[in-house]
Amino acid sequence: MSYRNLDIYKISFALFIEPHRALLFLPKYELFELGSQLRRSSDSVVSNIVEGYGRRIYKREYERFLIFSPSSNDETLAHLEKIIHLYPNLKTNFENVHSQYDLLGGKIKWVRENWNT
Repeated sequence: MSYRNLDIYKISFALFIEPHRALLFLPKYELFELGSQLRRSSDSVVSNIVEGYGRRIYKREYERFLIFSPSSNDETLAHLEKIIHLYPNLKTNFENVHSQYDLLGGKIKWVRENWNT
């Protein structure tokens, strides 16, 4: 078994790609500000799932990374909300990604609460 078999990994990795594509529509100056923050937070969601899985034999370590991942997910949601409000013409590009990250947050929370049952 590998982290690559985890649904939350598969979903988070696929979602990691989506903001990068949508960010191409932002003004150039925003790519280095809000765009950079969004790229880093979406990467952190995936990275924390992978690192937590690598430490799964240590319950507290696994739980710690599964706490970081939803925090990064929430940060990603906040960045997406900012973009949606600042750039209404791009709303459709980012609303779907926002909805998917919202669902992912619930799945990560469920895994954190039920991972060893």
